[in-house]
This record gives sequence, C-alpha cells and structure tokens, in this order.
Amino acid sequence: MTPSPLTAPTADRMPKRHRHPVHLRRLAVSRVETIGPALVRVILTGPELAGFTSLGFDDHVKIFFAAPGEAEPCLPTVGPNGLEMPEEGRRPLGRDYTPRSYDATKGELAIDFAIHHDGPASNWARTARPGDLAWIAGPRGSFVIPFDFDWHLLIADETGLPALARRLEELPAGTRAIALIEVDGPTEQIRIETTAEAKIVWAHRNGEPAGKSRTLVDALSQTSLPPGDFFSWIGCESQIAKELRTILVAERGANPKWIRASGYWRRGETGVHDHFDE
Repeated sequence: MTPSPLTAPTADRMPKRHRHPVHLRRLAVSRVETIGPALVRVILTGPELAGFTSLGFDDHVKIFFAAPGEAEPCLPTVGPNGLEMPEEGRRPLGRDYTPRSYDATKGELAIDFAIHHDGPASNWARTARPGDLAWIAGPRGSFVIPFDFDWHLLIADETGLPALARRLEELPAGTRAIALIEVDGPTEQIRIETTAEAKIVWAHRNGEPAGKSRTLVDALSQTSLPPGDFFSWIGCESQIAKELRTILVAERGANPKWIRASGYWRRGETGVHDHFDE
C-alpha cells in the first residue's frame, strides 16, 4: 500500500482519556472456564465490585499474587494519588490484565489469562478454583477510541488477545475491521463473537519462541489494507509493537495520531507495560 496524505484528525475521532478513582478490591473466584489450550477465563465476584468501571477495551487492572510459600499477597495501600507501595520490606507482586467483560447486574468480572508460560499470574490461573481470593486495583483510567473510522486494524499476540477480542465484540454491527492475531498454532485459535465485518487472520509461530518471532510483522506485510481512514491498535511484545507502529507510519500510510501501540510484555523482563505514542 502506497502511503497517502494524512487526513487531519477531527475532534470526534480523537481518543478520549477518562480517569477513575482507584480502589483495591478483595474478590473471590466464582468459576473458571477453559477458552483454549493456552487460555483460561477466571470470573471474579464479590460485594467490593460495586462501582467498578471499565470504559476502554484495553483498560487494565492490576492483580496481586502471593509470593511462593505465602498464603496471601503483600498489598499496596490506596493514597490520594492512587496505589502506594511499601517503602521497605516485601514489595507487592502485581501484574496488569485486561477486564475481558464486566456484568454489573450479575456482579461478575471476567479476566482471561494466557497460561503457556511459568509466572505468578499464569500459575495462579492454572490452579484457580471457586472460592479462591483475588485482589485487584483499577482501572485507574480508560482510553476510549471512537468507532467513527472507515475501518479498524487490530494486531495482537496472546497477551493482547483478550483486549482485541473485547474490541471486536464491542464494534457496532457492520463495522469493517482487520484483526491479525499471533498464536503458536491452529489449536490455540479461539472463537470470537462479533457483529462487525471482520477479517480475522490467525498467524502461527509454529514453535518459534514468543517475542523472537516476526510472525506479526510478516502478517502485516502480507495483508492488503483497504482505503479510507483507519485506527490501528497493537498489543503484543514491546519491541514488536514498536516495530509494527513504525511500519504502519513509514510504509503503510497510517496516521500516527490514530495508532495506539502497547508493549504488553517485554522479552527477558517481567511486569512491563509500554506505550508507544507519537
């Protein structure tokens, strides 16, 4: 696709940020659902869910986990500026996760966990049972992307898949979208419900280590992008997300104002969440 002159962003197409008061909530596992061989959904419930708000499909809550050998996690406190970590001693062990769905009527919050690797979140999710306790904080804010584009481009690996799937479900009927999703192989593909006119491309690593694979870069290069104004959303390994953003701007004619690229993890590090804005 030959880059074309950029259309100036209009006020109704600019994403909007919303801030929310931060609450630390003590919840319990209601049930666990297997979504795929490498993905489980944990449904949380409890009276402290009252007032929970998630306006953006890629919002994140921080979930706190017990360290090995401990029954309960070390927790932060909530101060005037949000979460406050202890200055000395043990540090809370927290990871960021997307609220997959929230049903205020039922009082249920669903969170999807990729369980293909060893880590505090994956290990907890693999063994979670009804009645187990969970502590979450956030979202502290929402980044709301308008629907008013000619079409939408969504790119993710397993870590960004819950947010991507939520976006496809929330797009209005008939909205055009292309989704490029990296998983290891065909058995890890999942069913995504959507009324959008979505082209979903599953890109397979085929055993190549996650984060080292150029599967998403190759998938983008092989995808023909339709004409018109589009918003691009990217959620995957940090360096891959940064490279994909660069390619979209430099080679595919994307408006940099209409790209949200996030590193949901960084190879060789833990607890990382990067954003690559202009």
